[in-house]
Amino acid sequence: MASILFLAIGIAVATALVGSVAFQSLAPTNDNVLSPLEKKCQEIANEGYRIHSLYPDSNPEDLLEDDMNRLLYLDNLWIKDCVSVLPADSIFSIVNNVERDFSYGE
Repeated sequence: MASILFLAIGIAVATALVGSVAFQSLAPTNDNVLSPLEKKCQEIANEGYRIHSLYPDSNPEDLLEDDMNRLLYLDNLWIKDCVSVLPADSIFSIVNNVERDFSYGE
């Protein structure tokens, strides 16, 4: 009698685990899916980081004029199109996912 009870409990646990795995694999996950605006903001952040990394210890006056103008343009886009529109969670996610692996020749 006890062996039948243990068998039934084992089958119930196994069924629950298999059902849980199936449900998780079928449920859509939106963690890695970015909206078009978030993608645009990610590109802005990546490009801004590239420019900042070219002048790591410089003042804004030390930048080449073209780089300074591009950086000011990107900063304005970042504030207007991203920071003022997206929720804080999205902004922090974008900042944390800035592409830091690139070569200076790009």
